[in-house]
Amino acid sequence: MSSLRFKVVEEAFDRKAVPVEIPSERPEAFYGKAVFNRKTMFEYLPKATYDALISAIENKTSISRDLADSVAEGMKRWAIDNGARHYSHWFHPLTDGTAEKHDAFIEHDGKGGVVEEFSGKLLVQQEPDASSFPNGGIRNTFEARGYSAWDISSPAFILDGTLCIPTIFISYTGESLDYKTPLLRALNAVDRAATGVARFFDPEVKHVKSFLGWEQEYFLVDEALYSARPDLVLTGRTLMGHESAKNQQLEDHYFGAIPSRVEAFMLDLEIECHRLGIPAKTRHNEVAPNQFELAPIYEETNLANDHNLLLMSLMSEVARRHNFRVLLHEKPFAGINGSGKHNNWSLGTDRGTLLFAPGRTPEANLQFLTFVINVMAAVHKHNALIKASIMSATNCHRLGANEAPPAIISIFTGSSIEHVLDELDKATPEELAKLSSKSGVSLGLSQIPEIMVDNTDRNRTSPFAFTGNRFEFRAVGSSANCACAMIALNAAVADQLNSFREAVEARIAAGTPQKDAILEELRKLASECKNIQFNGNGYSDEWKAEAARRGLDCESSAPKIFDAYLSPSSVEMFVRTGVFSRVELEARNEVKWEMYTKKVQIEARVLGDLAINHVISVATRNQSLLVDNVVKLKSLFPGVKGAYVVTHDLETIEKISYHMDVIKTEVDAMVEARKAANRIASEREKAIAYHDTVAPKMETIRYHIDKLELMVDNEMWPLPKYRELLFIR
Repeated sequence: MSSLRFKVVEEAFDRKAVPVEIPSERPEAFYGKAVFNRKTMFEYLPKATYDALISAIENKTSISRDLADSVAEGMKRWAIDNGARHYSHWFHPLTDGTAEKHDAFIEHDGKGGVVEEFSGKLLVQQEPDASSFPNGGIRNTFEARGYSAWDISSPAFILDGTLCIPTIFISYTGESLDYKTPLLRALNAVDRAATGVARFFDPEVKHVKSFLGWEQEYFLVDEALYSARPDLVLTGRTLMGHESAKNQQLEDHYFGAIPSRVEAFMLDLEIECHRLGIPAKTRHNEVAPNQFELAPIYEETNLANDHNLLLMSLMSEVARRHNFRVLLHEKPFAGINGSGKHNNWSLGTDRGTLLFAPGRTPEANLQFLTFVINVMAAVHKHNALIKASIMSATNCHRLGANEAPPAIISIFTGSSIEHVLDELDKATPEELAKLSSKSGVSLGLSQIPEIMVDNTDRNRTSPFAFTGNRFEFRAVGSSANCACAMIALNAAVADQLNSFREAVEARIAAGTPQKDAILEELRKLASECKNIQFNGNGYSDEWKAEAARRGLDCESSAPKIFDAYLSPSSVEMFVRTGVFSRVELEARNEVKWEMYTKKVQIEARVLGDLAINHVISVATRNQSLLVDNVVKLKSLFPGVKGAYVVTHDLETIEKISYHMDVIKTEVDAMVEARKAANRIASEREKAIAYHDTVAPKMETIRYHIDKLELMVDNEMWPLPKYRELLFIR
């Protein structure tokens, strides 16, 4: 083993679990301690201010500057009482991460000193540099002004001594430059549209909320091993590496005993989450070695998304305390499962009704079918757009592999719902009462109680599955901002619900009774969107062919998939719902194409460097030793003695030469392909060129490097191997 590799592997394998400082109180005592939530607001704000702010949050209305001043004063006192020295607007630029600029709570006092101040003006609005973030051409380099503005619906929190205030981020000319602004627009659109439809069944409904429960998958790698892999450091994934003899094929990691080092990290992370009001609930080993999952209790979608972005930052910080690095890349290791972030999405009324949950009366089940079928219709109509919302340079490595949904959007409904939809043409409202969310199954074992079985099975090959009272959008990538998928989904559903309501109202105006009008329109929609429904094996080649016959979007090139955002149906839908203007959509696509290009470009540069300066140099040294050995053997044993060893070494020398020649040739060709692509002015065409001409060469180079890994002396190989990276001791 090379000295560097030996040292880092030994260091990794010798580590013990880091002790965690466990609070003496139970979680309910410190939960939300670092959050300016309603309990804290009630304590620090005047009663009139508290009532006005809560009313504005619940009714989605704006607040006055006087009210903002009063809130700012209370928020400042709370923050300082809890050790904060700075404040920051915390927003979500188009980087899939978060951004913050810290300012101290100080102003001149006019006497040569300072006083601690924080006004409503500073709370409500700040001015980040809009040209320094991805903006798709909306802002030129010399046009710097942009604005962040307080989102009153997401509570402020204290992180590392800084008061963080969730905000939107827009340009000087009013276009959104973030994920939160269009997410809030989409949530408002689905609230209005779903409320209009829900009132067919309950006239007292005032609002419908969108709920999100994400499941964050991730890998952990020992920090020493991570630092010895430049590809992990610079790209988040291994650009080379032959699979380990043992990886996940024994299926022994999933839900297995959590390693003590990992459990200490998980406990530390959960404590930090609970202090920050993130309702972390579930933790377990995932399928691949070193892969794990954290899932919270469901929350309103905007807050859930804020919490997921905060969690990803927390994970990185806490992992370092435990000598780990977190990998959120969708496919950090070839040949084993990648990581997703399943988005469990549902709608519910302010009257406590979950709109995707079957009921026990004809009316309740008619409402249930109304919302399920409208979702199916929306996903069918905007099939390509829904896929584009989860596509990225990183997620394209995961989708379609044998552990992730395919890059074809379909909906799994389960046999019960499928049967109802098939029979909808003949079903009467009374027959709909037969739907129920669960049924009992007895195992005939006296010591085991009756098991309640859901009305659907689960289909892990489905990218968008109905799972009993919600839809599980499984295709979302682990490093993604959930907002991207939630914007497209909520906007498309809102638009479809508006069309449905108008069609039903037109039938009613023509004299059809309301219940019959709803059922007639549902029958029409169910027939139109039947092609989106698929309950079979999404991994099969047969399904890919069938999906194409059904007219579903089967494009596999990520840069071309992004085109769906600018299709006439997408632009019209986003404009109708008020979520995006055409200018904003065009700018975002420029960012998507540019980001795709840059990520592939970085990977190509890193791979070229590793191939030439690490792999070929080591392979050449190993080959020289073999040549020297052959020469000496022939000198010592001129006859047949030692012929087998000589023949074996000669074959190895020849194979090493072959693989090195291909690697060198392909690296040179990859560099030329990059140069040619970089000369293309159009961001879209440049991204396509990187996809078509650069990325395939990276796969070829990797193949030959991985072959060399099996041939070069283990002690000489410079980088930690998969068998060392993937098994935490």
